[in-house]
Amino acid sequence: MRIAIVASFLAGLFLSAATVHADVSFEVVGDDKALRKALMGNSALAAIETVSAVAPQDLVATAQADYRKLAATLYERGYFGPVISITLDGREASNVSPFRQVARYDSVRISVDAGRKYQLGKVSIAPVVPGTDLPEGFVAGAEASTLILRKTAETAIDAWRGMGHPKAKIARQSIRANAAKAVLNADLQVAPGPQARFGQLMPQGQSRMRAERIDAIGGLPRNAQYHPDIVTRVAERLRDSGGFASVALTEGDVAADGMMDVTAVLVEAPLRRFGIGAELTSDEGLGLSGFWLHRNLFGGAERLRFDAEVTGIGGNSGGVDADFGVTYARPATLTPDTNLQIGARVTRLDEPTFLQESAELSFGFEHRFSKTKTGSVFAEIARSKITDNFSTRHVTLVSLPSTMVWDKRDDRLDARQGWYLATGAQPFLIYADSGGLRATVDARAYRALGASGKTRLAGRVQLGTVAGGSIGSLPPDWLFYSGGPDTVRGLSYQSLGALQGGVATGGRSFAGASFEMRHDITGPWGAAVFADAGMISAGAGWTGSSDWHAGVGIGARYNTPIGAIRVDVATPVRSPTASNNLAFYIGIGQSF
Repeated sequence: MRIAIVASFLAGLFLSAATVHADVSFEVVGDDKALRKALMGNSALAAIETVSAVAPQDLVATAQADYRKLAATLYERGYFGPVISITLDGREASNVSPFRQVARYDSVRISVDAGRKYQLGKVSIAPVVPGTDLPEGFVAGAEASTLILRKTAETAIDAWRGMGHPKAKIARQSIRANAAKAVLNADLQVAPGPQARFGQLMPQGQSRMRAERIDAIGGLPRNAQYHPDIVTRVAERLRDSGGFASVALTEGDVAADGMMDVTAVLVEAPLRRFGIGAELTSDEGLGLSGFWLHRNLFGGAERLRFDAEVTGIGGNSGGVDADFGVTYARPATLTPDTNLQIGARVTRLDEPTFLQESAELSFGFEHRFSKTKTGSVFAEIARSKITDNFSTRHVTLVSLPSTMVWDKRDDRLDARQGWYLATGAQPFLIYADSGGLRATVDARAYRALGASGKTRLAGRVQLGTVAGGSIGSLPPDWLFYSGGPDTVRGLSYQSLGALQGGVATGGRSFAGASFEMRHDITGPWGAAVFADAGMISAGAGWTGSSDWHAGVGIGARYNTPIGAIRVDVATPVRSPTASNNLAFYIGIGQSF
């Protein structure tokens, strides 16, 4: 393997020149535009606009570093016999001392002859874990590149690490280029190193967090056989706790007894955080929300959060609604992947068909089964004062809500691929009445079209039903309505309900569907077209009398780091009740 560095190239029919700036020229033999673009993109000299403005010593150092960068770019693409020339005022940069006294340089000329593309000849890597799937391109006759060699080495090392050998590495490599035949021979020798078991998690950098709580949150399984996925999961748990701004894990040396400690270098997050939000619709008016959070209440990443939300300000869909809550959460309770939550909430709902004032206490656990699957189970007790078309009454309700969520979206803020499924089941008992079950499903799917992914489809289906409990005792917010930004845009908020015994109220069942086509226009700007439909049934299991409505619309999107700023305009296409002809919605984040 060699790189011939010459003073200059003869320009001819096979020379492709690309002048970067007046003072810098970049020439590549041949007509491979993609190769020339890659070489120019990896050259620091190509980014210089005025050569004479750069200090001579800096220019020489940059030029000499460019030899390595250009060679590495060529090696990655299978060119192992290139000729690279970089001249400063006609003098080869590799022969110039950085200490040479020169007032300035006025021009830079870069010439590259990539030569022939190489193929792999004799290749081998050993020892490897039996059953390891090496890259398909690591065979004789395939295109040679440093990328395939690196990928093969990483695959072999990862396989050994997966078998409990954390210090696996390439111990020796013999790479020989045959310039006459344009063939690259490679022999890689792997040193698996000793098999290891986990020792202690050693935290560093914390000041407020207690070490024993860091150990509990991380959940490093002592004496368990090493696996890299376990190390990754420990880091994820520490990040997910919310107590740290930065988490970096370092694997220690393997001791004589096979034990290996893991060091966690931590930077604690600020103790407190707050946020505010707003949403505006033509029907519901203005909604304001905010929260205040303490991240580390007792030195164990315990979180205390206060939430407040006021909606319906200036709207025409009832009065002003209010919601105030406080939540205490403690990570790593019972297991490293289980969080304890205790909450209290006070709400006031002033809706077109009812007024409800409630106080609620909850206690329960959230558990993460995997990176994409989480679940929860809670016990709740709520006391409500309700005024509706049935009566004015007080209702005490005890329930056991549980959820299961599968989230396989590629981006939670703006998904382009994947799917999301949330299911909920809430057995309940109403004091002096009867019990039953409330169940919900929320399913979403996303697909990008074309190689660029600028256009993507998004679909959503929502289902819900309530079985049991007399209609005159059930809290109205446990029944289902349709209409508004969360169900059917273009229709008035909760404009579709059901008749229960001749009384207008919510339905026991709901089915909704939404479809959006989203497109990135330019920069952060995007657009969407959408259609929504919703159905309400009087009875459980989508039985009894029912009706449905639908709306369509268009929207604009402006992408920000915290989600898209969304502006939607919608109109009804089917409405069994009177509705506005046009409705608009402004918020942060995609509609689903």
